[in-house]
Formats: sequence, structure tokens, C-alpha cells
Amino acid sequence: MSARIEYMKKEIRVVLDGEIDHHSASLIRISIDDAIIHKRPQLLILDFSGVSFMDSSGIGLVMGRYKLMRSVGGRIRVENLSPSAYKVMKLAGLERLGELKQKEVV
Repeated sequence: MSARIEYMKKEIRVVLDGEIDHHSASLIRISIDDAIIHKRPQLLILDFSGVSFMDSSGIGLVMGRYKLMRSVGGRIRVENLSPSAYKVMKLAGLERLGELKQKEVV
């Protein structure tokens, strides 16, 4: 699992790649949290376009970043979710926390 963090004006985009499980989520969490704390963006975008597998740790990753963003006055958007990941996050109620977007089918 890897996470590429891109800094834009008042936004941070995190492009996730690989599998999200308990071990990888905890490592990614540290780098994302550090970026949020130091840059204090208005919007955090979590891009799931490269995620091939996700267990419940993916939900925890989103929820934790939502809480941190809220504490700095920002919001969150999760995009490029696979249909199954989108369904799981929607069932978990994450659309109430921020914007959820499925991968565009070409």
C-alpha cells in the first residue's frame, strides 16, 4: 500500500494505491495526519482509484480523517471508489460525513 500526497492551494489530495488493511492503514494514517496538521487544508481528498482491496480499516481510515479535518475546520471528499467499496462506505453511513464518489466507468 502506498499513498502519494499532493499539496494544492488549501487542498490535500491523497492518492491511495494497493490494499488497505489494518497494517497499511495505520502507516498511511500517520502521513496523512501529519500533512493535515501542518498544512491545515480546507479540503482533504482521498482518491481510492488505485485501491485493489479494502477491509473495514478503509472505513476507519476515512472516519478518522473526517474527525481530524473537522477539528481543523475542513471537510473531506472520497472519490474514485470501486462499486463494492462505494456500497460498503454508503452502508456504513459515510456519505453523511462527506462526499462519496464512485469511479467513473469509461
